[in-house]
Amino acid sequence: MSSWHDGLAAPPRVLISPRPLDASAQGNVLSLRHPRSGDETGYLFIDGQLQEINWFKERYGAWFLGDYVCEDGGLYYCTPVDPIFIFLPIFEAARMSNGNDPGKFRQLDEILYIEGYPGYQQLMSVAGHHMELVCEVKEVANMKFFRLVDSKVLSWLCCKVHNLKEVFPKLGKNYAAQAEKERLKEAVQMIREYLKDEPWSTLLCKKLQLDLNEIINDVTTKTSEASFYADSCPAPARPSEGKEVNGSAKSSKGRPAKKPKTEVGSKNIKDMFRRVTRSGSGS
Repeated sequence: MSSWHDGLAAPPRVLISPRPLDASAQGNVLSLRHPRSGDETGYLFIDGQLQEINWFKERYGAWFLGDYVCEDGGLYYCTPVDPIFIFLPIFEAARMSNGNDPGKFRQLDEILYIEGYPGYQQLMSVAGHHMELVCEVKEVANMKFFRLVDSKVLSWLCCKVHNLKEVFPKLGKNYAAQAEKERLKEAVQMIREYLKDEPWSTLLCKKLQLDLNEIINDVTTKTSEASFYADSCPAPARPSEGKEVNGSAKSSKGRPAKKPKTEVGSKNIKDMFRRVTRSGSGS
């Protein structure tokens, strides 16, 4: 059953992403599972690079695109993400390990077949190259079989944490003044946003001799402080708030303005591009 808006052109959206090496490269918007939450999340695959699509919006805002005013002031921006983070949960499930049993070897096309998520199949060209870093690979009759290896995953994660920790001092005086252990915890906090706590965050903290519960508490504290700060910021007044309602004067001076809902953070944008894809494919 078609919706009333199916024939309408999709409104313009503002999206910022790194410039591809090939200027003529055509990107694909993919719906994949977020590696930590498992929620459906939007990614852009272009020029052999996977980019995470994020969404941010101020309380009030619009874009001026030439002579057109885009009422949706939201900003979509793409940031490169290591595909191993995205593949890790499905390779972990695919090996079907149990206790001391390291699990089974599987072919890529078998591992990347996820019901309801055909986007994984489009990553076949990059999956093998990346996952060889964290998998044991066997080749039989010109066919490669992969099995995730915990020790390789931990080595890769430790390398990620170390590289991130070394970048922090270059970001400003606050980071440069941090002790070594604090920078290490900060790096693990950021990496943890793309990992399930069991088993990877737990194993990583054990390897680095860190307390996972302490890291979780630090994140909770920072989130609470950020929410308090956001709630404390007064919303700017809008001209429409000074109009009369039901014949009585309801100006911003006479009554505090109703606080609008803040829309910030990450959001799946598959639906935003659905009509564009449909109209572009001719279906």
